[in-house]
Amino acid sequence: MTVEKPLVSLITVSFNSEKTIKDTIESILKQTYENIEYIIVDGLSKDDTVSIAKNYENNFSGRGYQYRVISEKDKGLYDAMNKGIKMAGGKIIGILNSDDFYINEYVIEKVVNNMVSERADVLYGDLLYVDEMNTNKVVRKWKSKKGDFRLGWNPPHPTTFITKSTYEKFGQYKVDYKISSDYDMLYKIIHKGKSKVVYLSEYIVKMRSGGRSTSGLKSNIIASREIYTTLKENNQKFKLSIVFLRIFSKLSQFV
Repeated sequence: MTVEKPLVSLITVSFNSEKTIKDTIESILKQTYENIEYIIVDGLSKDDTVSIAKNYENNFSGRGYQYRVISEKDKGLYDAMNKGIKMAGGKIIGILNSDDFYINEYVIEKVVNNMVSERADVLYGDLLYVDEMNTNKVVRKWKSKKGDFRLGWNPPHPTTFITKSTYEKFGQYKVDYKISSDYDMLYKIIHKGKSKVVYLSEYIVKMRSGGRSTSGLKSNIIASREIYTTLKENNQKFKLSIVFLRIFSKLSQFV
């Protein structure tokens, strides 16, 4: 019996990421899964991000991976994600930020096996927040489990894989959101859209603390406003309570 090995498109959005993007790229390069397309969408970085990325072209072609690096002006993080998704040729799409990396070389293999066997539209796993300088030091643990958006739950975006057909069904990320367009997308796909979802109960991504979505009172206020707007647009009851539940749930993640 032939085991299906669909093309997986992995997308990294970058801007002035020269200090971290090497870890991101190498975590993809060392994956045991052999049918990968990797797309880096850069927003005209002013540092060496693009040259670092392009230096890996031979490494990826040597593995038989498809590899693309583009650098052009965009309208922000989610606009760049939309560009990557539009270019992606894979059946399954994952988005890995330029300061994140996969925890080991077996992540994509496990993701594909689970999505194929369960005929899933979406798969998500668990996330480790690590120190910005010492990535072996864990500062938060996001054990996703299974939950309900109405109770403030949502899966971590960097650990989430979505089929291309599902993206085509639900549309693009909102470019007017600064932080929480991923919440908006997952709410529509998982909660409202009732898509087939699989939970992989293990840590699969490490995220450096200190990024736009993980630091500062201002960022949390912006995120809360955007999430409230999503809930309002979808006629969700108890909107303010859900926002506060999300904030409270983060407290249990710290170690």
